[in-house]
Amino acid sequence: MKSNKTLYRIFIILGFLGINAAVLFGISQVMAYLNTGADRAKMLHLDSNEKRPYIPETIWTSLDNPGRPIEKANLTKIERDYLDAWQAKNDAFFTGDTRGIFDHYTTKARAKIEALITANSDTKTFIETTTHRHHLALEFYSADGTLVVLTDKNVWGTQRFYQSENLISQQDFNDDYKVILLLEDGFWRVRHIEKIATHPIPVSATVDVARLAQMQGVNYYPQHSPWDTFGPSFDTDTLDRDFKIIKDLRLNTIRVFIGYKDFGKAYVPQKKLERLQLLLNQAHSNNLGVVVTLFDFYGDYSMQDWTHTNAHLKQIVTAVKEHPALVGWDIKNEPDLDFDSRTKSNVLSWLQQSIRYLKSIDNTHFVTIGWSNPTAALLLEDQVDLVSYHYYKELQDLATVHQRLSKATTKPVFLQEFGLSSYHGFWNMFGPDQEDQAAYYQKFVEIQKRDSLHYLFWTLYDFENIPQNVAGDLPWRKNKQAYFGIINKSGVKDKAYTILKNRLD
Repeated sequence: MKSNKTLYRIFIILGFLGINAAVLFGISQVMAYLNTGADRAKMLHLDSNEKRPYIPETIWTSLDNPGRPIEKANLTKIERDYLDAWQAKNDAFFTGDTRGIFDHYTTKARAKIEALITANSDTKTFIETTTHRHHLALEFYSADGTLVVLTDKNVWGTQRFYQSENLISQQDFNDDYKVILLLEDGFWRVRHIEKIATHPIPVSATVDVARLAQMQGVNYYPQHSPWDTFGPSFDTDTLDRDFKIIKDLRLNTIRVFIGYKDFGKAYVPQKKLERLQLLLNQAHSNNLGVVVTLFDFYGDYSMQDWTHTNAHLKQIVTAVKEHPALVGWDIKNEPDLDFDSRTKSNVLSWLQQSIRYLKSIDNTHFVTIGWSNPTAALLLEDQVDLVSYHYYKELQDLATVHQRLSKATTKPVFLQEFGLSSYHGFWNMFGPDQEDQAAYYQKFVEIQKRDSLHYLFWTLYDFENIPQNVAGDLPWRKNKQAYFGIINKSGVKDKAYTILKNRLD
């Protein structure tokens, strides 16, 4: 009995000590949090590069200054805080909410911005702005490290003007600014920003595509990893084998697809760029040109996302623009299918700025857009180098459609996708089979010989597994999508294969 009482006392004492320890730990954590204060980076979701919402291209053109030498870490912080100030101002003019201005502008500078926003709100005017590129030069860095003077030249950006939520106009700008920043509370705040010059918008170069050989080719995915060319199953031996088959068909071009999310969005992994390089190497060794389709499975288009898509685009284009296998760029596959869900104006605005940004990096290779049908093909026709369209209707009208497009534009017209599924099973018992597919390609060969079309058919292989995000769950859609190839799932070449191979005889 005595030993039991002793055990009870021990448990009670240990419990008391445990409770007190927990209370003291909780109090210490609360005090630590309160003493830390608000972290502005975390408040704005800027605690990691992956989460930064505003990352326009920034180029330092000069770091010479009469003051003290500037440290690399401080230069990085100046750039980061300055761009955050742009974002805060952009957000405030668009939403009318000025709370973000406090962290990025001094009292005097804040007053000017808030007065403008109040005036805009009174007239129900809202301005949506983003910038694409900044060219910064350090003019002065004070000896005590608390004052910086910058020039920001050729700030290229886009603005939309709204009146009572109705879009009134959109325009690009190309301006120079003088900027003074002060170090306050550990943050570089804008003391003064003044526009000092305005320049014409650079005109995008037009690529001479007349020198291109007639493109005859195929939209390509590996048979066992469709819609995932650069994923875990990436294999150069598979590519080499497939490209030899394509070359045996006497084709000269392939089209490949880069998924926006798969390639890391704004932060492209080096291994993905290396795989793209390897694919281009294999294509070149087989004398095949490559059309690269960018932004596959992208669907945001909002102006707030443009700096991220531009960062993504720049990394890919810069990495491979000198490769001899590269023929051209396709900005986006079938963007017109997003008109209803994302609005036509947003989609077209994003395409327009993406084309201009790409051409500022690579003005050698053609740029096109893979429209889902001929009706949409002439949208942004003045900004692309080739007019591309997809065609999955009966071939009897193809020649008329193609000729009509060719007469409506001075640009070459590109039949970028076409084909016929040979699925003839439970979910499509009366649909076309392999014989129908062969007849389809025979008819196409006749049209192509007569009209000398640039073309890429869909596709080399039948596929075993179709991803859900491509065709959904409905079996009649998935099965149809799986049988567009001219080589079946067992590796047997269909009659359509022979017809395409013999087309030049």
